[in-house]
Amino acid sequence: MQNTGSLFVVSAPSGAGKSSMVKALLASDASLGVSVSHTTRAPRGQEQDGREYHFVDRATFQAMVAAGDFLEWAEVHGNLYGTSRSSIETQVAAGHDVVLEIDWQGALQLKSLLSDAVLIFILPPSWEELARRLNRRGEDTPDVIAQRLVNARLEVAQARHFDFVIINSIFETAVFDLKAIVHSQRLRYSVLMQNQSAVFQALNLD
Repeated sequence: MQNTGSLFVVSAPSGAGKSSMVKALLASDASLGVSVSHTTRAPRGQEQDGREYHFVDRATFQAMVAAGDFLEWAEVHGNLYGTSRSSIETQVAAGHDVVLEIDWQGALQLKSLLSDAVLIFILPPSWEELARRLNRRGEDTPDVIAQRLVNARLEVAQARHFDFVIINSIFETAVFDLKAIVHSQRLRYSVLMQNQSAVFQALNLD
């Protein structure tokens, strides 16, 4: 039986700490790969093309949509974001676990296409703390922050549709919870049966 990887999809409202948590997860787990999404938004801070995102213009993005290059895509905060079909399918088929950071719309689209995808939603501990984090990172104007907080109300309401929910109150604890989800998925019977098939055959399990 061929080994197949698992897809972990992480979503959160802006400022909840999703990117920092995923970065910490990847640093601690060398067997996890990452899928780099495409976006039409401009790079922020120290972001680099091909590392945080593939930055493309709207015309290029729309051409990729027309060509069927994305497993999912959505417009978020006025910018387009999409998940590369070839990147995900190639890594998972090769037996690699992959983590993907996308918005809730894309996450639910992916779940409808890939039922085995593991959906994880990151919640802030409070609306007040979310506002403090958005202001503290200093990347957006007050108007943009205000709009992100409005959008966060809708985004947080989608947590009920996810497989797992983590409250990022204490960062180290939240990262531990994220690692636990990944490890638990690897211990699922159906996953082990594929990835440890020799042991299952030796024990006459199916």
